[in-house]
Amino acid sequence: MNASAHPPEPSAAASASLPVPQLRVVQPLRLGDPVRWLAAGWRDLRAARGIALFYGICFWLMAVVLGAVFRNLPQYTMSFVSGCFLVGPFLAMGLYEVSRRREQGLPQSLGASLTCWDKHLGSMAMLVLVMLLLELLWGRASLVVFAVFFNTGMPSTAGVLAAVFNPQNWQFIAVYTVVGGVFAGLVFSTCVVSIPMILDRDTDAITAGIASMALVAERTGPMLVWGVLIVALVLGAMLLPWALGLLVVGPWLGHASWHAYRASFRWETPPPASPA
Repeated sequence: MNASAHPPEPSAAASASLPVPQLRVVQPLRLGDPVRWLAAGWRDLRAARGIALFYGICFWLMAVVLGAVFRNLPQYTMSFVSGCFLVGPFLAMGLYEVSRRREQGLPQSLGASLTCWDKHLGSMAMLVLVMLLLELLWGRASLVVFAVFFNTGMPSTAGVLAAVFNPQNWQFIAVYTVVGGVFAGLVFSTCVVSIPMILDRDTDAITAGIASMALVAERTGPMLVWGVLIVALVLGAMLLPWALGLLVVGPWLGHASWHAYRASFRWETPPPASPA
């Protein structure tokens, strides 16, 4: 038999030259760490104010358009939210790239932040697909809740606001809050560190999403504080006239999220296997 039919096995030297995948180690986190992430994110924002302003305007415009759609064409609100789920992760990755480059001492560049996703397009597309699926399920669950409590069908915008802020509808408010909280928790758990991990380690979306959910499960306290801070800052920014606070809060949270990822994991090279 021709010996070429059986390719030779790689030599020990060739095997040793192959890259060894690093192990992900979850770092210990304290309840006060999210405040430190915000402080580090603020330093990044101040170091690249022009870039931060660009992304802040993008987030602000999304919020303004969303508010206008909700007030005038509420039936298209979920469709626009789906669009935000498509655009938002790519904007967030741009901010992570700014923080990453500053961390490594590289020059800042708006162009580099806008194109940093092109090498991770497959992973980002899969992650966006997962987020869209969760958003669609969230919207369907919300419609079911409305259908159960309002047999007249989906109320108008004024009807939605009246229902949400009417204490007599406490059962509806409780159920709607629980359903929304479950889906918001799923979205947060899936995305809290997955996008910066994709940027930093070129990880596939499934691995990054699972790692993100595992982090929330293992470090629930600090990550819950982080989630509460995010919600509080976003709501506070949107309560300002024309939601102008998002011009600052949007990029600030983006930079801080990079530091949340960097503080949550350590990467180690496993020891070489002992020869048989």
